[in-house]
Amino acid sequence: MQTQTDLENKVKAIFKKVLDIQESEIVPGAKLDESLGIDSTEMVEIAVVIKKELGVTLKDNELKKTHSFNEIIDILKTKG
Repeated sequence: MQTQTDLENKVKAIFKKVLDIQESEIVPGAKLDESLGIDSTEMVEIAVVIKKELGVTLKDNELKKTHSFNEIIDILKTKG
């Protein structure tokens, strides 16, 4: 069982990898489309990498660009 901090760090690393951004750009409570300009294609890429690297299976459109980073962490915690 991973801690919340471990999970957050792993997801931040995935965001950095997929979006080519700095960790400081990830604002925990901000909506991803507004704060990072994420589009639906990038959200699909993030979901694919989460599945591959974390072994978490997500339903289609379970992660949405209108979610915040914290909301994504909460969704992943329910899958753990």
